[in-house]
Amino acid sequence: MTGTLFKNRKVRIERLLPFGFSESEGAYVYSKSIVDGQFEVIVTITKEGEVSAGVIDSLSREPYVLHRVPDATGSFVGRVREEYGSVLSTIDDACFEFDVFKSENAKEVIRYVREKYQDELQFLWKRFPDNAILRRQDNAKWYAALLILHKKKLGLNAEGMVDIINLRVKPESLDSLVDGKRYFPGFHMNKKHWITICLDGSVSIEEIFSRIDDSFALAMR
Repeated sequence: MTGTLFKNRKVRIERLLPFGFSESEGAYVYSKSIVDGQFEVIVTITKEGEVSAGVIDSLSREPYVLHRVPDATGSFVGRVREEYGSVLSTIDDACFEFDVFKSENAKEVIRYVREKYQDELQFLWKRFPDNAILRRQDNAKWYAALLILHKKKLGLNAEGMVDIINLRVKPESLDSLVDGKRYFPGFHMNKKHWITICLDGSVSIEEIFSRIDDSFALAMR
């Protein structure tokens, strides 16, 4: 059991072996001693990304479960709970990434910027876990923002949520781009310098890539 620790997270399989996992029966297994060697945390991750974890007694090899009982108190169980959580948190930071944006175009965008610019999404706001930004490494300026919002917030007469990307554009290009169907004024951005695109196929992925490149270049200024 891992609670909500890995919620909206996706395993990076290629990071598991370097971290210390070993392959076993079609899955990846990691073990770590805690509480001065009295217990062992066992973490198993399948190749589909499913995570299971538990604590066993190092001598008896029997499962220990008190750390999962909310009403269990005391310094000892508290230490087990803390060290167990620390192991999981370390694995989460080292081997997982955010998996908030579900559309295929959003995933393509994430792959594109990772391969071309070696950039990763940055989630800056705990209050807004569905908002992420991309910024240049040389000057820290944003060149893109990915969000999830209701379509009606863009003025669309449609139900449901949609992944969007905000990108920089030249001010003189805005009037010819913004049409309320494919391109929108920058959502929560300076509408003289940013546009919004829905990542729902209304704009081809090749065109989005080109707009990302333009935005990246504009962020140099």
